[in-house]
Amino acid sequence: MSAQLALYTLEVTRTDSWHCRIVHHEIIHSSRAKMVLFDEDPVSLITETTNQFHIAPDKEALSRISESIGTLHTTRNAKLNQQQSILKNLSRRLNNLKSEYAYEEERHDAGKHASEMLRMDTEKFRVAKGVSDAEIEGERLGSELAGLKAQLEQLEKEGTEGGRRSVGDAEDEVILKLQFYRSLGIDASQDDTTGEYNRAVIHNTARGDVNVVNVDGKMNRSFYANMFWDSL
Repeated sequence: MSAQLALYTLEVTRTDSWHCRIVHHEIIHSSRAKMVLFDEDPVSLITETTNQFHIAPDKEALSRISESIGTLHTTRNAKLNQQQSILKNLSRRLNNLKSEYAYEEERHDAGKHASEMLRMDTEKFRVAKGVSDAEIEGERLGSELAGLKAQLEQLEKEGTEGGRRSVGDAEDEVILKLQFYRSLGIDASQDDTTGEYNRAVIHNTARGDVNVVNVDGKMNRSFYANMFWDSL
């Protein structure tokens, strides 16, 4: 009868710590099984070998590894939850923007937009024409003002003949000046003591105000003329 027997010899070697090595010897017998004798009792040998195992450090290492795995798992779940929350917020924002875009796209009226642009262009041209007309009117009024100033200077120079004038001519000149000033809205008042016209009351009907200018002779005629025109 052929049989296979396995013999295990345990050799224990102690260095810094005990290590166990199992040397497996396999003996194959072709016809008969032979009895193997041990120098020591196998039970005692196995008991002593088992007592030399130190599994406490391994258990502590396994405990630390288990704690590290648990911490890593918790951290990973927290990070994953945070990323999922961010993704949900971004998805909501995207949906809101899509809804707003669709709403504005439905509200947009191309025909109304073109009509509004045409109206604004028309208004722009109307304003530009108004500005141009105002500039032309300003130039016309400036020319008219220059003509009136020249006419006033001419009236002031009239009536002099060789440095002498008659009383009637002087009165006619004064009356003519007063009428001209009055036509412009300027009333001249006469001083009761000297009899000279030393005050002008200027009425501006456009602005609805009245200005009083004292003509005391301290300034030249151009100064008073400019003051009158500015008040008008």
